[in-house]
Amino acid sequence: MKASVITGLNALKITEVPIPEVEPGTVLIKVVACAVCGSDIRIFESGNPRVQYPAIIGHEISGEVVEVGKDILDFKVGDKVSMGADVPCGRCYWCLNGMGNCCDENYAMGYQFDGGFAEYCLIKPMVIQYGPICKIPPRVDMEAAALAEPLACCINGLERVFFKGGKSVLVIGAGPVGLLLIQTARTFGSTLTILSDRDTKRLEMAHTWNADYIINNEDTDLLEEVMQITKGKGVDVVFTACPSPDAQELALKVVAKRGVINFFGGLPKNSRDIHLQSNDIHYKEVYLTGSHGSTPRHHALAMDLISTGRIDVSKLITHRYPLDDIQEAFEVVKNRSGLKVIIKP
Repeated sequence: MKASVITGLNALKITEVPIPEVEPGTVLIKVVACAVCGSDIRIFESGNPRVQYPAIIGHEISGEVVEVGKDILDFKVGDKVSMGADVPCGRCYWCLNGMGNCCDENYAMGYQFDGGFAEYCLIKPMVIQYGPICKIPPRVDMEAAALAEPLACCINGLERVFFKGGKSVLVIGAGPVGLLLIQTARTFGSTLTILSDRDTKRLEMAHTWNADYIINNEDTDLLEEVMQITKGKGVDVVFTACPSPDAQELALKVVAKRGVINFFGGLPKNSRDIHLQSNDIHYKEVYLTGSHGSTPRHHALAMDLISTGRIDVSKLITHRYPLDDIQEAFEVVKNRSGLKVIIKP
């Protein structure tokens, strides 16, 4: 089969490799779509201790089952399936208590397990037993089904901020995840949504996502604008969906009393330390939390939201590339010239 193989930092080649051999407890899928995530770019450029070369990455996957191993009862040839990233080990405290995204082993598709930037992908027994794999309902577009993974991460983020209807939400960062957070918050009953970014191109693409306010905080004082919109109260929930220490510091200024801040986007290793006024947390009684990845439960809920039409992820897709052009696809993501980029092996 044809596969995109990473052999080192910034080293990728399209090559022929053997189709994985089906063994007992495994499922082989033909990959239909695999979306590019920002973490794929980080693996490519900076590596990851969980990724050993040579590696096939990619974790936002949809495909069709073409072969099943012995003892597989829940899947059959012809089933359409959607894959997520985080795979619980099923043994540690976190996994046994429904928090597999906090697993001590930290397994994931496209990391320890070969991912979807290839014509075929073998789903290992641990993934079949514990992981984020679900059947795609009829009439659900396969490209949209691949985006259940980032949507699942957004659902986890909303759970981490104790989200309920009637809340106001600010998302700092108008990338694909930021837009999904806006749409998910609206779906779950937010009464006010504000989206901000410093990138004019990104904000132009965001206008179809129905945020109540879209703010370019490159040339506008975001704190002043938010306080004007909320009549001095601040927002109930702030998501920092960007790798910016400035955004994390600003979140504490714009959040309302007893509001919740979620550091959704992690910071690069070479980022500066953030500086927070702890008295702002103390006197405003602010909750500060983070979220990372998702669980199989979130993935199943994401697929339900997509299949019932409550959340439309398909309009996130701006580019499609064959596997041979994956490096060009990576450049689109790096340059922020599109939203979700789909690889179609």
